[in-house]
Amino acid sequence: QVQLVESGGGSVQAGGSLRLSCGYSGDTASANAVGWFRQAPGKEREAVARLGPFGFKHISSFATGRFNASRDNLKNTAFLQMNSLKPEDSAVYYCAVITSPACPLDADPYNFWGQGTQVTVSA
Repeated sequence: QVQLVESGGGSVQAGGSLRLSCGYSGDTASANAVGWFRQAPGKEREAVARLGPFGFKHISSFATGRFNASRDNLKNTAFLQMNSLKPEDSAVYYCAVITSPACPLDADPYNFWGQGTQVTVSA
C-alpha cells in the first residue's frame, strides 16, 4: 500500500503560479512511476505530467512550457510547478502512483491516489 497526500492548491489569478506537492509513504519502494492528473467538473480525468523511473518525464501538451514536474525519491515527494496559470487550468489535481513497470497516460492503471487538491484560477 502507498499513501499519498497532495498539498499546495489554492486560488490564484490568471498568470499566477502554484506549486503542488505530493508526499507518498508506505511501500514506497513499489512506486514505479508518479503521475499528476486533474479533473474539472463535468470532464474526464486527464494526465498533466508523468514521472517514471530513470528520469523519464512527460508533460502533457497543454501544460508544456508552463508546468514542470519533478520527483525527489529520497524524500518520497513529487512536485508540480505550475506557471502562467489560466482559468481553464481550474480543477482538482491528483497525484497517483503505479507499481507496475509502466508509466501510462491513462489514469486507470494507477494503483494509489491522493485525495486531490483544488486549484482555482480566476480571470
